Amino acid sequence: MKVSVKVPATTANIGPGFDCLGLALPIYNTVTIEETVLPGTGVEINVFADSDIVEQSSLEHIPLDNNSIVYKAVELLYNMIGQSPAELRINIHSNIPIARGLGSSSSVIVGALYAANELLGRPADDLALLSIACEIEGHPDNITPAIVGGLVLSSQEDDGSVVYRKLVWPEDWALTICIPDFELPTDIARSVLPADVPIKDAIFNAKRLGMFIQAVNTKDSELMKFALQDRLHQPYRMKLVPGLSSIIENLKHFDNVLGCVLSGAGSSILIISEKSNLDKIRNVVKETWAEQNIKCEIRTLPIENNGVQIINNED
Repeated sequence: MKVSVKVPATTANIGPGFDCLGLALPIYNTVTIEETVLPGTGVEINVFADSDIVEQSSLEHIPLDNNSIVYKAVELLYNMIGQSPAELRINIHSNIPIARGLGSSSSVIVGALYAANELLGRPADDLALLSIACEIEGHPDNITPAIVGGLVLSSQEDDGSVVYRKLVWPEDWALTICIPDFELPTDIARSVLPADVPIKDAIFNAKRLGMFIQAVNTKDSELMKFALQDRLHQPYRMKLVPGLSSIIENLKHFDNVLGCVLSGAGSSILIISEKSNLDKIRNVVKETWAEQNIKCEIRTLPIENNGVQIINNED
C-alpha cells in the first residue's frame, strides 16, 4: 500500500502574532509512504529537491534515520495505537525552501503523520494529528495552517490540545513572499530572543494582535499598517537578515504597502500590500538585496485555503 500527501508552505508570526498566527501558501511538499515487502529493512527515508529554489545540497544535512522528525512523527502515531513502524519507504519531494521561514519542517511532519494515518486506516482524527504534530514542532503557528489551510490564530494548551480559529483573509490584499539565497536555521533565530521581555513590549504586541484581527475582519488597510508592528521577535532578528531594515525603510514610500515582516523566523520576508504597484515593490526588494550581493526569488501568491490533502492512496 502507498499513500501520498500534499502539504502547503506556511508563513508564521506575521508581525505581532509570535508563535500563534500563521497562514498557508500555495507552495507544496509531497510526502509518500509505502509499505515495503522485504522484512528487516526498517524505515527508509529519501528527500528529493523538486524545485529550482530548493538546492539538493541544502537537503544533505537532513537526518534520514531514527533522528529524523519524519521518523519521529510516524513513530509517535504508530506507538499511539500500540505498534512500531516496520518496513516503510518514505519519499519527500521538496518544493518548500529549507530554513527560509516557510514551514518546511512543519510540512513534512504533517505530511508524514497524515500519510501514516491513512496507511493505518485512520486511527487518529484531525485534532489528534494536530496535537501530535505540535508536540513534535513545539508550537502551532505553522502546523495549524499546514493542516487546515488559510489564515489561522492558534494556541497550544498545557494539556497538548490546540485551540484554533480561521480568519478570512481580505481578497484585496496581496501577499508577496521574498526568498533570499541564504538560510537562517530556526534554532539560530530563536537563540537571539531574550528569555524575558519588558512588560511594555508585551502590552504593545497584545494591542497590535488585537488590531491585526480587527483589521482582517473589517478589511481595514489603515489599521493593518499599525497592526503589523512587533516588539517580541523581529527587533532581535533584524541583524540576522542583511538588508531587511533597508527594505522596510524603502517600502515606506509606497502608500499601498501595509507592512513588511519576517516570514516565520526568516530568512524570507513577507510583504502585505494592496494589489497595485506590485512590480515596483518586488523591484525595491531585489535592488536592495542586490546591494548586499543577495539574490532572491520573489513571488506574489494567493492564500492557500486548503491544508493537507491526500492525493494518492494505492492498495
